[in-house]
Amino acid sequence: MGNLVFVAKETAADEARVAASVETVKKLISLGFDVVVEAGAGALSRIPDSEYQAIGARVGSFSDAAKADVVLKVRRPTSKEIVGYQNGAIVIAIMDPYGNEQALAEMARAGLTTFAMELMPRITRAQSMDVLSSQANLAGYQAVIEAAATYDRAMPMMMTAAGTVPAAKVFVMGAGVAGLQAIATARRLGAVVSATDVRPAAKEQVASLGAKFIAVEDEEFKAAETSGGYAKEMSREYQTKQATLVSDHISKQDIVITTALIPGRPAPRLVTRAMLASMKPGAVAVDLAVERGGNIEGSNSGGVVEVEGVRVIGFANMPGRVAASASLLYAKNLVTFLETMVNKDTKTLGLNFDDELIRATMLTHDGVVVHPNFSDPDQAIVKKGEV
Repeated sequence: MGNLVFVAKETAADEARVAASVETVKKLISLGFDVVVEAGAGALSRIPDSEYQAIGARVGSFSDAAKADVVLKVRRPTSKEIVGYQNGAIVIAIMDPYGNEQALAEMARAGLTTFAMELMPRITRAQSMDVLSSQANLAGYQAVIEAAATYDRAMPMMMTAAGTVPAAKVFVMGAGVAGLQAIATARRLGAVVSATDVRPAAKEQVASLGAKFIAVEDEEFKAAETSGGYAKEMSREYQTKQATLVSDHISKQDIVITTALIPGRPAPRLVTRAMLASMKPGAVAVDLAVERGGNIEGSNSGGVVEVEGVRVIGFANMPGRVAASASLLYAKNLVTFLETMVNKDTKTLGLNFDDELIRATMLTHDGVVVHPNFSDPDQAIVKKGEV
């Protein structure tokens, strides 16, 4: 393999992030790579071309991708981009593979070796490569900022000579990475915060941040977490009981933030129109699962809509709304993963198919889809269940 890395400019209209920072380009060069950054790739993340050039990268155009051995992106390449890459190139991005089998087949036919960063296993070794966590952390933060900007009252309690302004009541649904950061941010802004999650371990985490935990704590609740740390899909009976508890609680809230996503499945419906209708005048809701169908009934991907008198925020790419920060973290995730493919002595690329990180994230290779969750069983590089 060669040693040319191409950093692509994102083409999606709502994508302001970039796949390389100044720091990670320095790292790539130290690993022995030549780096070409597509002109304007970092502009929306506040990284001008001149900063890349100053540390040794070359600023080029999309045509340079045809010679690249590695292509770094934020989002899965489009059909137009795929045909511009050379056969055998390694492409690393957030691939959104679930339900996009046609796109995976297209990358396979082009001879690309592709890796989906969001499939990175949640193990200690891979923590610094975990894009779901790095981006969800900022999504949770930004969800509160967007809610505070839309909410037409103050967040903290204020006691003044003219009277007292009560603190906003914020309810966070889902206490994963995004939810915990939303709790912490809302607390810093002075809100009274409560939260819910189906994972028992979340109760202590929520309490440690100063928020009140809301959940039906029965036997099913006590077993509601996968070995990978994700929430399990709950039974219909549990969902009914939890919905009754949550419905009553939501009616007393000013702001609701939903964060519930199960990888590869539509987002669970957590908030109904009836729940929204019970909220106070001027209430705000933020749906961080809107790209997967949404947790909130009536939410709309890409903007703010009014549903039953509640302003529901459904920006499809919440991390991209703080692109400068999100890009720094995402770029570090990428370069740390790519570094595992580099021989430090010879400074050459090489794929170790026995490496669990490779096995878990590789989608296509040598003309076929190879990931066990998306491929023909005879083509998979590992058997389903081994990753």
